[in-house]
Amino acid sequence: MNYEIVTDSSANLTDEQIEKYGVHIISLVYRISGEEHQSYIEGQKTDNKTFYERLRQGEMAETSLIDMGRCRQVFESVLKQGKDLLYIGFSSGLSGSYGVTTLVARDLAEEYPDRKILTVDTLAASMGEGLLVHYAAEQRRAGKSMDEVYNWLMENRLRVVHRFTVDDLMFLKRGGRISGATALMGTMLSVKPIMHVDNEGKLVAIGKVRGRRKALDTLVEEMQKTAVRPEEQLVFISHGDCIEDAQYVERLVRERMNVRDVVINYVDPVIGAHSGPGTVALFFMGSQR
Repeated sequence: MNYEIVTDSSANLTDEQIEKYGVHIISLVYRISGEEHQSYIEGQKTDNKTFYERLRQGEMAETSLIDMGRCRQVFESVLKQGKDLLYIGFSSGLSGSYGVTTLVARDLAEEYPDRKILTVDTLAASMGEGLLVHYAAEQRRAGKSMDEVYNWLMENRLRVVHRFTVDDLMFLKRGGRISGATALMGTMLSVKPIMHVDNEGKLVAIGKVRGRRKALDTLVEEMQKTAVRPEEQLVFISHGDCIEDAQYVERLVRERMNVRDVVINYVDPVIGAHSGPGTVALFFMGSQR
């Protein structure tokens, strides 16, 4: 096919998926204790475990918008090959990065008038975004045109369901998602929020439960309510350095819904800086978000 798929590192695709589909990745950047790092470097294994250990030790991480120069470099590497480009990006409801990529795409469209550039705001995050990239890449391999894949993404992006919980409410407090009083009280009472990403691509709390295990169980119970033909689905689970909890959710999903397969990966540092260690997120296709 005469087009390439580009996404960003917040899609949280595994190295195996990136290699399998030949997806191009624009790396987002984070800073921790004044040191700047890329979330993804081709050919290198990101040390996510060390990142989360540093957060647990009290170090602070900061994030920024996608770098315009890095975005342009990745886009041009595709266009210079004489190929069209489909960009599938991180939710505009959570980051201004998508806005940066559309500016770059507009400028490059003028410089490469014979090439076609389409951009998709997934209104999704982490492996929710990654799930859309996965389906797009599968359709590309099956011979679908860029327009066909783009139309499918626009029609189905609001069917990608995010259900997640966090272990440390203070990270949500720092990001302005909840008040300091709520975070303190919730921590004292072991209250765990159940959250999702809404149709505007923003984080929204949809409930709260007492205790970590109940929170993990609730993620799966929520999936049972809305998943469409789960036995045919590939389900994604991301985690903030708590692989045992992610595997527990995987086991429940397989036992209760007999899904086709499950892929587990880390929440990348750019998102993890705001959600914190102990985050567990479940992503699947549902009737609605």
